[in-house]
Amino acid sequence: MRLVLEDSRRLTGPNLVSTDPGAILEVRLEEGAAALVAAWERRAREILDAVGWGGERIRVRRHRAGLGLVISAPVDALYSATEVNEWALEAATADLEGRAAAEPPAEAAARLGERIAGESNPPLLRLRAAAAEHGVMFLSDDDRASVGMGTGSRTWPVDDLPEPEAVDWGGIHDVRVALVTGTNGKTTTVRLLAAMVEATGRTAGFSSTDGVFVGGKPVETGDYSGPGGARTVVRDSRVEAAILETARGGMLRRGLGVPRADGVVVTNVAADHLGEYGLHDVEEVAEAKLVVARAVESGGRLVLNADDPVLVRRRAPGAATLVWISQNPANPLAAGDEAVLVEDGMFVRRRGDARQRLVAVDDVPVTLAGVAGYNVENVLAALALAPALGVPDGAAVQALRTFQPSAEHLPGRTNLFRFGGVTAIVDFAHNPHGMEALAATVRRLPAHRRLVVIGQAGDRDDASIRALARSVLEMQPDRVVVKELTRYLRGREPGEVLGLIHDELRAAAPDLDVVVAGDDLDAVRAAVGWCAEGDLLVLPVHARRDEVLGWLAMLERTGWRPGKPIPPPPACG
Repeated sequence: MRLVLEDSRRLTGPNLVSTDPGAILEVRLEEGAAALVAAWERRAREILDAVGWGGERIRVRRHRAGLGLVISAPVDALYSATEVNEWALEAATADLEGRAAAEPPAEAAARLGERIAGESNPPLLRLRAAAAEHGVMFLSDDDRASVGMGTGSRTWPVDDLPEPEAVDWGGIHDVRVALVTGTNGKTTTVRLLAAMVEATGRTAGFSSTDGVFVGGKPVETGDYSGPGGARTVVRDSRVEAAILETARGGMLRRGLGVPRADGVVVTNVAADHLGEYGLHDVEEVAEAKLVVARAVESGGRLVLNADDPVLVRRRAPGAATLVWISQNPANPLAAGDEAVLVEDGMFVRRRGDARQRLVAVDDVPVTLAGVAGYNVENVLAALALAPALGVPDGAAVQALRTFQPSAEHLPGRTNLFRFGGVTAIVDFAHNPHGMEALAATVRRLPAHRRLVVIGQAGDRDDASIRALARSVLEMQPDRVVVKELTRYLRGREPGEVLGLIHDELRAAAPDLDVVVAGDDLDAVRAAVGWCAEGDLLVLPVHARRDEVLGWLAMLERTGWRPGKPIPPPPACG
């Protein structure tokens, strides 16, 4: 049996396999899966009983490249749980190979029992139980534990927890929480929802790939779309409503950072990051994204995109109120209990036969008068989820009318700059689905010539990288600048991804003008140096966004025109 153990890790919240905390082994093997599962289940049950975890559960996720072997475990002993699971796999492998386990069961039980005793935290379990009795959120990680959320939260070090009777439970409460996931559009939808909450006079906290923000001010910068960012938001005592970008990676690595929400949205699904964590096609990506639906209880809202056929196929009945969004008013799913649609140039909320016209698409700046179809979709998602955050339609519309596609409101997402008769669009498009959506917008914008910048991180497979290159051709570019994302090689050799993109473009369009640049800033400077009046520059930026935005803003502010000396970009930070 050719078996490779790819990962052994904790699962701290609801995840793709179960709703329980526990541990997972990611195993790759070419054959013999049924025999391994049977042997592992036998050994896992043996060791769980031996360490006193007889009530814990065993689960298996099968996929085309291997298995996910999962045991549930007490939340205060998850590191120990990984070792328990690892022993079960080693013993199962030994059984199949006809040899004795490297560590006999009795010795393993004694060792693991000591490990569990050393890790266990009875005060944490008592506080967790008390939070459940009081009906408020409990969250814990390696360093801290908390009860309640936002303005009703209290947080302590995990090694200095109070007894439940010492906590003033009268001051502990939860705040409204929304989770936003999908392949594209997450950050834009999160920021739109935060603006809607702020329009009600409350303080919004949100986490995203841009960082953690409270009341519009940064608390942390960087990618905080995982469980750590979510916990940071809901533990902030200023927060009156929380909007949490929930990326696929965090859900698969650890599970949901906040296991209960008033509403969730899945904006769309597409083939991205295939091959990671046992996801090999778009149907499995949808299954992973829909983990967020497990967080919504009766009375909450589950918002799905009726224009996404994969989400339509994968939807499952649950306790949440299902709300569809669609840019097509004739979509048959829109005739359900509730939907938010575009009808006759208006955003419309439909409940049964009743229709409420909310705001004209042309009056919402981020849609670029309806040209940016992907932002129309994001606005639909935000309008559909807003009631879960206690936002009335009036406040939602007020926020939409004033929210601009600018570097201030929406950095790096369809930011427009105009200088010397040239239009530049800075966007985060980073996969074929996002690039195709951007192309649909670009084709509707007037341009004498079009230039597109393209690059990709190294953690996509070759087929996905080549697909991204081909998607650029939908913009009908006159020139393509291929950049190297040196900060995101992620195991690739320098020049490897750049070469894949360059070769695919040459093969698909032999006469296309293709040039190579360095990083984001080098590529943008090359674009500006090429442009002439009437041109459109399409600039997907990933690594040096703030520098690029600042430089383009300076060109716009100073009235720079093509043919003039190009001011130097900012120094590399």
